[in-house]
This record gives sequence, C-alpha cells and structure tokens, in this order.
Amino acid sequence: MNTELFIAKRIFSDKSVKKGISQPIVTIAVIGIALGLAVMILSVAIVTGFKSEISNKVIGFGSHIQIVNYDTNISFETAPINKQQSFYTDISELRGIKNIQEFAIKAGIIKTKTDIQGIVLKGIGSNFDWSFFDQNMVDGVSFRVNDSARTNDIIVSNYIAKLLNLKVGDKIIAYFIQQPPRMRSFTISGFYETNLAEFDEKFALVDIKHIQKLNNWTNDQISGFEVLIEDFSQLDKMTEDVRDIVGFHFNPDGTKLKVVSIKQKYPQMFDWLDLTDMNVWVILVLMISVAGFNMVSGLLILILERTNMIGILKAIGTKNWSIRKIFLYQSGFLISKGLIWGNIIGIAICILQAQFQIFKLDPTSYYLEAVPINLKLWHILALNSGTLVITVVMLLVPSYIISRLSPEKTIRFN
Repeated sequence: MNTELFIAKRIFSDKSVKKGISQPIVTIAVIGIALGLAVMILSVAIVTGFKSEISNKVIGFGSHIQIVNYDTNISFETAPINKQQSFYTDISELRGIKNIQEFAIKAGIIKTKTDIQGIVLKGIGSNFDWSFFDQNMVDGVSFRVNDSARTNDIIVSNYIAKLLNLKVGDKIIAYFIQQPPRMRSFTISGFYETNLAEFDEKFALVDIKHIQKLNNWTNDQISGFEVLIEDFSQLDKMTEDVRDIVGFHFNPDGTKLKVVSIKQKYPQMFDWLDLTDMNVWVILVLMISVAGFNMVSGLLILILERTNMIGILKAIGTKNWSIRKIFLYQSGFLISKGLIWGNIIGIAICILQAQFQIFKLDPTSYYLEAVPINLKLWHILALNSGTLVITVVMLLVPSYIISRLSPEKTIRFN
C-alpha cells in the first residue's frame, strides 16, 4: 500500500481543508494552471494552423516538388524538357507520392477595353490535381483539360477580376511579347481567391497546349513536372528520394534536370513561417513558469497549514522524503484539476473557432479571413504531460523545506 498516496488523497478529499487559509491561494494556483494550459493549447493550435494554411496555399500553386530543366532561372521564360521520361513510372510508384502532373509557364499581358494587367499563365494537363483550386473557387467552375482538344477556358484570381471588372463568361485577350508578338483569346471559367497577394496578383490557369503553341514547343515539351506528396512533414525525405531517382539525368538534347522542393523555391515564405515557432516557445515557457510559481506558492501554504501534521509524522519516525511525497501527491492532484479545466476551456474555444470562425482576420495582413485552428491529439497530450512533469519538478525544491522543520517546534506550532 502506498501510504503517502493514501494520506494525500484523504487530505485532498477532506472538506474541512477547503475551509482553511490555504484554499483561496490554492484556488488561484489551480486557476493559473487552467488558464496557462488553455493559452498554450490555443497558441499551438493557432500557430500550427496558420503554418498549415499558408503552406497549403503556397503548395497549391507550386506543388511539393518540381522537376525542371537545370538551366531554368527565376524568370517565367522556362527552358523546356521532354514529357516522356523514363523515371516517371519509378516516381509514381514511390510510397507517399500523391500525383505527378506536367506544367508550363508563360508571362503575358491581359487587356480589356479600358485596362491592362501583367499575368503569368500556368498551363496544365489532363492529370492536373484540381483539389486546391476547387476549394478556393469563389465564382464559376474549374475547367477540365483533355488530350485531344484544346480548351480556351481560363481561371483567374478574384483580385484580377475586381481590378479589371471581369465576370464569369467574359472574353479576355492576352498578349505575349516575343518575336513575333502573339495574342490569345480566353473565356473566363471562374475566379479563385487565396488571399496570398504574391500569387493572386499574377497567376492564371489555362490549357497547357496554349503555352506549347506560343513557345513553338512540341506536344512532348513542357516546363517541368510537379510532384504532390501525401505528408508535408516528409518533404525533405521525399525530395531526396525523387532526386535519387532523377539523379543528374541528361536528356537526348544534352539538357540536364534538377529537383527543387517548395521550400527551396520559396525560401523566404517558409523561413518566415518557421519564425513563428519562436513565438510559441516563448508563450509555452512563460505560461509554464507562471503555473509553476503559482503552485510553488500554493505548496508552501499547504506545508504551512499542515505544520502540526508534519511534526507528528516526524515524531513517529516518518522519513522526510515520505512526507515530501505526501505534499507532492497533493500538488499533483491540484495540478491535474487545473489541467482538466484548462483542457475544457482551451479545446472548447478551439472547436468553436473551427466551426463558427468567431475571430476574424484582415486578409491583406494575415492572408487568412479567420483565425485558423489545427487541433491535434498529440499536441494536447504533450502539453498536458509536459506541464504536469515540469510543474511537479519545480515543486521538488520548495518541498525540501519539510526536512528543515523540527518535530518539537512543528507539533507546538499554532
């Protein structure tokens, strides 16, 4: 039988203790732990949600991994590669690969009767994954590409639509500065909106056959391949796996291929997202520190209130560590009570925000219309266990005061 645990349970459940001088201070300590845990749950859920939402939007435009010509630079005039590649089947059979799709890029200018706007046309094929754009369509519908006939449909951003006063079904003309200059007429199929200004201000989707025709490419020439994976956390590993398969592959015309991950393509975006992790760590340290010091003060009051009991236990030969364990167990019960309430508060707010989007954001500043929530079970378990362990460890030092108490003085203490 665990005697220390038995005594701690009796003290914790004793109703007379709740009327003691320690009750208000202990209650404040429990409230501090509850609020601290709630804030930590919200912080982790919001920051990870923000990173996930922004990452998914960037990936929606550029996929997880791209295979392009080694000579391709940062401009939108890309050097072509051949679509018929021996590594295509090997990559598609890799575990964790979601989709492989070809693409082509071409910069141009959209002109209406009154306005002009620079634009980047992204040509897509019949195997394009529309899931991202279908989720972000605000008007109209997405079009589908087939290998036999060319479609003149185009999808532009809602930003461009408002800028040029466009509607679904309107015809627009795109001009391309080259020798000789060329133009193409497109019919607007729909508008998308991601609130990522860097992409919304310039990207539009068209049939890849238009880009091939404008660049005087054959049907087998493309700007590159986009590879979508199932788990973003495995991006670095999957990039290396794809790179191992592609290697330094040379095309028959002497060109060489390279493999680029989305993090390498947009390093400034993902470096910025990584900086948000520091904010979370600062909040976690502050909240755990506050909770710990609250419990330290609560433990000292509990010891003070039970001074007579400590003296009696010492008088009958109870060891100091056994007495310390009684108060550590009691503190553990109080911490657990705070954690339960903290979970209820934090999880409830997360669920309400995820369902009803109560707290809104300015899309021009935060790229999102509402505070995002990414609530994971392992996050909650890690926060609870970490808070419990760290707080109890912080109580080991103040509990040492028990060993300094004299049985004679503590029995007579009033």
